[in-house]
Amino acid sequence: MRVTIDTERCIAAGQCVLSAPDVFDQSEDDGMVVLLNPSPPDELVADVKQAAALCPALAIMVEG
Repeated sequence: MRVTIDTERCIAAGQCVLSAPDVFDQSEDDGMVVLLNPSPPDELVADVKQAAALCPALAIMVEG
């Protein structure tokens, strides 16, 4: 799996961090998403897909 984010679309809602804290974090400066792991392990696939589905700005793209 490959995860990418569109930081231009991010609105700092934080749903990604709540869904997959091992993959996403938020910047302390502005709350925008920080991608911690663009190639997360298989055991995190469901969490990452949930994070992408919950993102109100549709800023998370998941391939594979």
